[in-house]
Amino acid sequence: MAEQLPDLIEEVILASNDEDNEFMPSIVAAKDENELALLLESLPLEQRLDVWNNIQPHKKLDVLIAMRGDPRETIINETDEEDWDNLFLDIEAEDLLELAESLPDQLVERAYAAMDKLQKQYFFEASQFTEEQTGHWLNPDYLVLPITARIRDSNRLLRREVGEHIDTLFLVNRAGMFSAAVKLNKLFGVPEHIPLVDLAEESINTLNANDDCQKTSLEVQNSGYSSLPVLDDTGKLLGRLDVRTASEIVNESYERSMMASAGMDEDEDLFSSVKKSAKGRALWLGINLLTAFLASAFIGMFEATLQQVVALAVLMPVVASMGGIAGSQTLTLIIRGLALGQVTSANVKALLIKELKVGGLNGVIWAAIIGLVSFLWFGDHLLGIVIGIAILFNIVAAAFAGVFVPVILEKLKIDPALSGAVILTTVTDIVGFVAFLGLGTLFLIN
Repeated sequence: MAEQLPDLIEEVILASNDEDNEFMPSIVAAKDENELALLLESLPLEQRLDVWNNIQPHKKLDVLIAMRGDPRETIINETDEEDWDNLFLDIEAEDLLELAESLPDQLVERAYAAMDKLQKQYFFEASQFTEEQTGHWLNPDYLVLPITARIRDSNRLLRREVGEHIDTLFLVNRAGMFSAAVKLNKLFGVPEHIPLVDLAEESINTLNANDDCQKTSLEVQNSGYSSLPVLDDTGKLLGRLDVRTASEIVNESYERSMMASAGMDEDEDLFSSVKKSAKGRALWLGINLLTAFLASAFIGMFEATLQQVVALAVLMPVVASMGGIAGSQTLTLIIRGLALGQVTSANVKALLIKELKVGGLNGVIWAAIIGLVSFLWFGDHLLGIVIGIAILFNIVAAAFAGVFVPVILEKLKIDPALSGAVILTTVTDIVGFVAFLGLGTLFLIN
């Protein structure tokens, strides 16, 4: 789809501009829900609504679910009220949970009223958890039998349709507490009188419904199972978290971190209004301005030095750039480690030592290269020594900040991807400028 999307966008826009618009239905009919969702997100509002109106009614709900939040809302706002009854005809709890944040309250109530009793129960139970908790995303469709069940019982159970991503059967005690899990592939060819517990897995990770969904999603991905059981605080089996949902949660988390590093929302519409886009980005432009003024204030402390040695002003961007790049490399590595649960208080010291060694080695190499270039450029060996020392000091400081800034932000419950880069850049700029201009004042002026 990614390779065909540019051609498809052009084809749709040409069809939309055609007065008869006769080709639009055939273009849309050939695409599945995920392709249509990506196409809608890639179109300006007028063409987006044109495509939406040509989508077959039975596909529309799945297309909405597959879309990002902001572009989805533009469709919702333009959909006539009488069309919602058809859209909600076969809606399930999982669908409404995905859409609830984008829908007005009256439409959520309308969708809830359209569900059967069982789906209403699933929706109510999942709504007791926040979107950050595993319980919000559990799948209530699972295979379960009493701990006393035998092979004959599982054979009867497996005669009915088995849901997606189910490779285990859960065993519970009389109180509904999770006891064990049996892989389905172990059930075939076994005599009917054998107790299921005799075939149970030696160990299987269980997830707590109150735990962070990103953490538990990574557990599912690394477990080797298609899904893992989700329990409440008492050990009662509530459902399962399957690998499809887990992958979606992890992917959204990575995308959120990537967009947050630029101060943006992962749900932002490509064609959102100028006012909305400008408002969303203005905050981080303002924060960046404040940090720039802070760095400028430190530069101002060496105004007299800069007036006497113009070469320092010429070379200042080199010092800041080298520190910023070195720091961002370490920052990206640590943020990824924190997201994957690889960075903890137990190994952060060893990680810091390793990054300081890397920074020291790169600092020495590039300090020598930049010092030599500066000497050849300006013909001043002291200037080369000054910038070489400043580069070394700033790269090592960048490595230190690249480790500790995200770790500290994580402890403070602040997303490191959201503000880590801004703080790191400020640190490396200030350290680099003070080191470079301070050494310049010491060796080149005095």
